[in-house]
Amino acid sequence: MKKLMLALGMTLLAMANVANAESRLHEILDKGVLRVGTTGDWNPMTMKDPATNSYRGFDIDVTTELAKDLGVKVEYVATDWKTLVSGIQADKYDITGSASLNMSRAKVAGYSQPYFYLAFVPVVQKKDLAKFSDWSDFDNADIKVAATLGTVQEKMVKAFFPSAQHIVIEAPARDFQELLARRADVSVTSNVEAATLVEKFKQLAIVPVKEPRKPTPIAMLLDQDDQVWINYINHWVELKKTQGFFKQTAKKWGLQSL
Repeated sequence: MKKLMLALGMTLLAMANVANAESRLHEILDKGVLRVGTTGDWNPMTMKDPATNSYRGFDIDVTTELAKDLGVKVEYVATDWKTLVSGIQADKYDITGSASLNMSRAKVAGYSQPYFYLAFVPVVQKKDLAKFSDWSDFDNADIKVAATLGTVQEKMVKAFFPSAQHIVIEAPARDFQELLARRADVSVTSNVEAATLVEKFKQLAIVPVKEPRKPTPIAMLLDQDDQVWINYINHWVELKKTQGFFKQTAKKWGLQSL
């Protein structure tokens, strides 16, 4: 019996050592590069400058800080919302920028601890603002609601407005572009992005609903099977939260967490 228990213990120890050796954490440290998947289309979280092929935004500051603390370089890998999770699964990148916590995603990918919280609001053409005052006004067969394929908003609008017409478009196009082009009556986005949209496009406005819907944490996606990597990231997030890094970065980009 003692021999059996000893053999079992040695096997478990060997398995733990293999898991540690295969962790992305150690691969990143060995290669000296942290690969970050980012869409570049979520202002002010991640924005891509096509002229320079560079990125900026809250996510970029966060992942740059992570790479600095790891002692490695950061490499941004272009992705889109519909392939964000599959990019993690296919080892195209080690981690993503911010993504809304979603239980469908959580079935196949891991999440870091949350570090920011948002909610969702409807955005319309300013000239149409008088027509709408609350969420129920959009659940109508005559209303066209735009959403981007693969985003949490795609599922939201179908659940929020089952009677409406759903216009689902694929990246690199975005839902708010359908609204700007008058091919849709409304798009639903985070309060974070909505604030930047109405600032940039003066013809758009946020509908003054009684309250935003679906308060949601955001976090980074990573390999759900790599507990060593998950633990490292969670410890890093907790440390940076305690030190005020996320609050300072959010303030820099004009963000206010719920």
